[in-house]
Amino acid sequence: MSFTGTKLGHSSLSPVSVSIEASGISMSPTSSQLKYVSLGVLVLQTTSLVLTMRYSRTLHSEGPRYLASSAVVCAEVLKIVVCLLLVLRNHSFSVRALNREIKEEIINKPLLTLKLAIPSGIYTLQNNLLYVALSNLDAATYQVTYQLKILTTALFSVSMLGKRLGLYQWLSLLILMAGIALVQWPSEITTNTQQKDLTASSQLMGLLAVLVACFSSGFAGVYFEKILKESKQSVWVRNIQLGLFGLIFGLGGVFVYDGERVKENGLFQGYNNVTWTVVSLQALGGLVIAAVIKYADNILKGFATSISIILSTLISYFLLEDFDPTSVFFLGAMLVIAATFLYGFESTSAVNPSKV
Repeated sequence: MSFTGTKLGHSSLSPVSVSIEASGISMSPTSSQLKYVSLGVLVLQTTSLVLTMRYSRTLHSEGPRYLASSAVVCAEVLKIVVCLLLVLRNHSFSVRALNREIKEEIINKPLLTLKLAIPSGIYTLQNNLLYVALSNLDAATYQVTYQLKILTTALFSVSMLGKRLGLYQWLSLLILMAGIALVQWPSEITTNTQQKDLTASSQLMGLLAVLVACFSSGFAGVYFEKILKESKQSVWVRNIQLGLFGLIFGLGGVFVYDGERVKENGLFQGYNNVTWTVVSLQALGGLVIAAVIKYADNILKGFATSISIILSTLISYFLLEDFDPTSVFFLGAMLVIAATFLYGFESTSAVNPSKV
């Protein structure tokens, strides 16, 4: 992508345009193009991740199932490697320049680096919770409940970033929630069939996992957005810092929760091509989300994720043949599309950079 290795304040987003973007005012044509490119990539990535992750957690194969905690660690390692390559490319593949930037931006700025431990720890928790949720909830319940993160993100954006959402934006959030609920509303036959395989305790565990993930996603995403837009560091350097903390937290999770199983069958037990695909998509997701946060915002990220749910449902119908669309589904799809356009509608009377 054209924004690889660019820095805040040194790319097409000047400090003035960054503050304007954070206030909800119009952006330059270049940053607007990057916004929609990053959102489009996020839609594709999220759609693929949901389908492959759900498939990997329900796939019956010989031997033990892969450990979610180890998959999170592998995704962090892959993300760090990719970010290092991107920073290296930005320095014309000079290893000396790479070492100098890492020393200046990470080692010599310990307080700034430690700030990223907060969102990194929350992201690591969130990634593990999503595996728990998809292992204990049917896809419809998971996807509907997880959309609560859009609302929590909006509230955190208002309280932490001082954003002011106009009437149309608040209305679009309500329409989006209604549309997603209709799109993912489970049929009576599907519900009865799935509930036979799910115990009450597992459903409660999955529901709690989704709810905690919704609040953690909203807070961590807005916190990271605030750091990105107030900094002149490369977005990829930021992701290296996030990845390093995520790797530490992730290894701690492996040791605490799956230490015995790792001793018995190894860290990569149950891994196959599908598992590595999930790991790769999850690592890519962190990078794409960072680009979306930089060039768009967290609420638009939520809308892109919501659109990906519709695509996932369509793919399930045409390829997997495990979903029968109804008139309720099409009504919900129309509401989501309408809400997406409504959120982007700019009213000059609603623009106010001051805090609410």
